[in-house]
Amino acid sequence: MQATRPEDLSGKVTPDAAPRPKKRPTPGRVVAWAALILFTVITLFPFVWMLRTAFSSNDALYTDPTSFLPVGFSWGGFERVFGLQSTEEAIAQGGSGAQLNFWLYLRNSVIVATGITVCQVLFSGMAAYAFSRLHWRGRNLVFSIFLLSLMVPAIFTFLPNFLLIKELGLIDTLLGIMLPTMFMTPFAIFFLRQFFMTVPVEIEEAAYLDGVSKARAFFTVILPMNTGPIATISILTYINAWNDYMWPLMVSYTDSSRVLNVALGTFRAQAPQTGPDWVGLMAATIVAALPMLLLFSVFARRIVASIAFTGIK
Repeated sequence: MQATRPEDLSGKVTPDAAPRPKKRPTPGRVVAWAALILFTVITLFPFVWMLRTAFSSNDALYTDPTSFLPVGFSWGGFERVFGLQSTEEAIAQGGSGAQLNFWLYLRNSVIVATGITVCQVLFSGMAAYAFSRLHWRGRNLVFSIFLLSLMVPAIFTFLPNFLLIKELGLIDTLLGIMLPTMFMTPFAIFFLRQFFMTVPVEIEEAAYLDGVSKARAFFTVILPMNTGPIATISILTYINAWNDYMWPLMVSYTDSSRVLNVALGTFRAQAPQTGPDWVGLMAATIVAALPMLLLFSVFARRIVASIAFTGIK
């Protein structure tokens, strides 16, 4: 039944049931909303400019550099990305004539991101299980050292990793790109450990009474009860691996190991008339970023909820 407001004998609504007055905007609220809107505009501006450039023509791009709409609307940039234009057609449209082997670079990116995600989530999950369930001397100290490693900038590890990959003979290979982040990361261990600690110990003890080993309990009890967090860290790891640029740039030198993000530099070759093919570069950037934007938009709520649960601020 629908609730009704209490009324007195005269039929008037009693004061305690009257609707609450709307809050008047205060100076602080107005400033907060203005700052939020400004921050949103600043954040979205590069994406708008990227779309504007991608759908423009290189020949007409410099005729109206201040317009927010495409100048000389053209699909030529996307055609060059997917290899649908010949070199002569690309040069005629103001491009550099450079070709992007899109499907090869896409395959390399998928292999690298998938390999890093599968291995990192598996090994990080094992380490998180050891830190949350197994009792051994020095466990908290080792875990603290892992957390301290989060404070080390990634750029500091590039040179040691490069020398190691070189000694292993893995330069210019997909395995050489994957290896430094393939096994585990401190963030993934910390993330999964927070969830593993919420699983009641009694469930594992019941499994042990049935003769289940610790390794089997990890795969049959812990992992199935934490599918949400595992899916979240898998998505975050995949996005980070897909968007990585500096390390693949250092390790890969030929098309056989070049990932899509590194291959975008192909369109920066100088064109005879207009300079770099900015239209092709922006079109390739959109194509490279689109899968991750769709992935994050679908699972954004799950990611935010899982990170909030861990207590990360």
